[in-house]
Amino acid sequence: MELTPLIAVHATAAIAAVATGPVALWARRGALQRPRLHRAFGYAWVTLMIIAAVSALFIRDFRLPNIGGYTPIHLLIPVTLGSLVVAFVALARGQIAVHRSTMQSLYVWACLVAGAFTLLPGRLMGRLVWGGLGLL
Repeated sequence: MELTPLIAVHATAAIAAVATGPVALWARRGALQRPRLHRAFGYAWVTLMIIAAVSALFIRDFRLPNIGGYTPIHLLIPVTLGSLVVAFVALARGQIAVHRSTMQSLYVWACLVAGAFTLLPGRLMGRLVWGGLGLL
């Protein structure tokens, strides 16, 4: 697989989401809360996650075990979009604890865990990162 414009959009949104997420989570922690910062970074993070999820629909890999070009990591697409819906419904209902835990879990699984899998040596991002460091 090569770095196409679609993959560049997906990777840019995903990397920006990894960087933006902690600010949104941190802004509502501790004694000094920052609701405006939380909301601004939260909406930015959600937008980036939607871009990453929707763009992933069009990225297909026929080399790995797949069904129609969709690999197991593509299962994160409906999980991501569904989790965002659950989080916002919970927020609208005033269920802040559900909103918080859903968003924290989504950050961990969709950003950190999925991001770690993209850095495996056989994947495009892994080859770019590890090859760029001269480790491949």
